[in-house]
Amino acid sequence: MEEEPAVDPAVDETAEDIATMEIRGAATIADAAADALAIQADRTDAQTPAAFRSQLRAAAKELYETRPTAVSLPNALRYVLRGMEGETVSDLQVSTIERAEEFRTELEQAQDRLGKVGANRLRDGDVVMTHCHSTDALSCIEAALDAGKRVEAIVKETRPRKQGHITARQLREWGVPVTLIVDNAARRYLDDADHVLVGADSIAADGSVINKIGTSGLAVNARERGVPVMVAAQTIKLHPDTMTGHTVAIEMRDEAEVLSPDERADIAGGPDDEGLVVENPGFDVTPPRYVDAIVTERGQYPPESIVTLMRELFGETTGEPWET
Repeated sequence: MEEEPAVDPAVDETAEDIATMEIRGAATIADAAADALAIQADRTDAQTPAAFRSQLRAAAKELYETRPTAVSLPNALRYVLRGMEGETVSDLQVSTIERAEEFRTELEQAQDRLGKVGANRLRDGDVVMTHCHSTDALSCIEAALDAGKRVEAIVKETRPRKQGHITARQLREWGVPVTLIVDNAARRYLDDADHVLVGADSIAADGSVINKIGTSGLAVNARERGVPVMVAAQTIKLHPDTMTGHTVAIEMRDEAEVLSPDERADIAGGPDDEGLVVENPGFDVTPPRYVDAIVTERGQYPPESIVTLMRELFGETTGEPWET
């Protein structure tokens, strides 16, 4: 039986941190994945180019399987692996590490460029409503503040993990006035908002936005209220597989995020009652008709035209380099 390629413990640790959301946020996940591949390349014990490539593919596959919905992760892996070139192990090491560093540099600059594009949509005195925690969305607010604009925020707490608290904390550090609301109060407070500003975990070829559960309902309510919905997403969030008919997997999270074992036992009369089912989807899909603009580091796009950008960046089809 063929022996499994050796994966560095640092890759195992990164994969675990991504799976448990110790590392969260699409850009942060992508950055960590690229760094993990660079570490794998640097610490390899491979004696042949074939063994090196096998190790890198194994490391990438382990990372890929942690979060099926966060497309920034496979996009980072694709970018690094497709730059793996050389006839010797040493050459492969150098090219892989350089490619990972290039990706991480571009990633850092991309968010700054995106923020400036998004800030142009915000006027002095605007109030934005946020959902979940998105560094891309926050970069738009930060750029608006840097331009001297006054911005206020209505922040949904975003259960069950309350990522809105992270957003509120960051905004207060910047001096932005924040009103923190429970998720179910969003409709009431939309009348006070000038924009809904959210991020995305993935964007499909038809312009559908896959983001934290609750985004779709917020977008529908915002459309009824006449509040424009802006999605801030770096191009690493574009899901190229959707051009060829693939659908985006919706991650189901652990029920313990919603109901602790003690709470389950209290409701069901025991911890093993199969009659009580807890569903905890991490994401939902917002149709493009409820989105006004998708803001990227390459400019802003109406959702229906995002496929043009996707083709420009990825071509018509993509393979999975960790499978070859």
